Amino acid sequence: MKKTVIYFFLLLLVTTLNFAQVKIKVIVTTINIDPKEKGFITGNKPELGNWNPGLVSLIKINDSTWTKEFLFDKDETLEFKFTKGRWDNEALNENGKVPGNTIIKVLSDTTIYFRINNWNDSKPLIKGKITGEVRYHYNFEGRGLLPRNIIIWLPPGYDSLTEKYYPVLYMHDGQNIFDPGTSSFGVDWQIDETADSLIRANEIEELIIVGIYNTYQRQTEYIPSDTGYKYMQFIVEELKPFIDKTYKTLPDRKNTAVAGSSSGGLISFMMIWEFPDIFSKGACVSPAFKISNIDFVSDVINYSGSKKQIKIYIDNGGVGLEEKLQPGINEMLLALKEKGYEEGNDLFWFKDSESEHNEAAWAKRAHIFLKYLFPKK
Repeated sequence: MKKTVIYFFLLLLVTTLNFAQVKIKVIVTTINIDPKEKGFITGNKPELGNWNPGLVSLIKINDSTWTKEFLFDKDETLEFKFTKGRWDNEALNENGKVPGNTIIKVLSDTTIYFRINNWNDSKPLIKGKITGEVRYHYNFEGRGLLPRNIIIWLPPGYDSLTEKYYPVLYMHDGQNIFDPGTSSFGVDWQIDETADSLIRANEIEELIIVGIYNTYQRQTEYIPSDTGYKYMQFIVEELKPFIDKTYKTLPDRKNTAVAGSSSGGLISFMMIWEFPDIFSKGACVSPAFKISNIDFVSDVINYSGSKKQIKIYIDNGGVGLEEKLQPGINEMLLALKEKGYEEGNDLFWFKDSESEHNEAAWAKRAHIFLKYLFPKK
């Protein structure tokens, strides 16, 4: 009996240690901030607001000092920035430039000190800084999901060429791909400028791009979960039929692609893998194939059917969160090769070791996957 009790308490102790939380305290000293203004922290965890720039306010100690305490699981990696409530007034570095994310790994109770001397005090971004013509469908509803906006980018000459029909690229995080004024981080993918330039240079096919806005349920919509499968079914069964009915599309699988970044890159892969009769190709940018409790590599490894006739683009950077994503990307590339996919043919992988995990980095690589998915015939 004593041995059983001792074993139980040892097990309880190990479990408690494994799930121990660590206290992180930030102290920010700042100048050039009006006493009436507020300071905010925003980052990659729910406690940090999931990159909402005006959600998690700092506690004011005096006119120049702010603080905030958090509890995180040990070994978590945090990425964050400071703002005055909007992305167009975030903290700048000592050179007056927009900095990269502050990245720390949670190891023990820590107090971190920051000094901010410069803020971006530009005027709020104005919606509409888009190259080309776009159309909006607001509060588009899907079964079992939150409503969301849909933005449609149309290629040059769409309205004048009445008999022409176009391939379609579906993209996740739609508010972040065309317009800096709606982007969650104040920087967009510039897909509109890139696609417009490549089309006019005769380097890619003319295409329609459908941007699907995310919701606050993004974290469950873009992963292998009940909500994730509902999200995929929404696109396949509700959104795509609407787009094909409303716009001049080429609706067959050969002319239908999907793309996204981070967990948006994961759900893009899931869509071409689970629905190869609908999507023939996709771009997985900085994808979260296998990290923390997420794992779609095993689904590919355990697949025993015939080879799926799909084209897969994968890319990633090498800084910050990109480093944590790399092992999962390596495992996925190996799994795909073992299933018969060949680099340079139906599998393409590109790595920019100097790139971080953000829209600015993805914008620089967008031309690569557009050329791969929609090469000019």
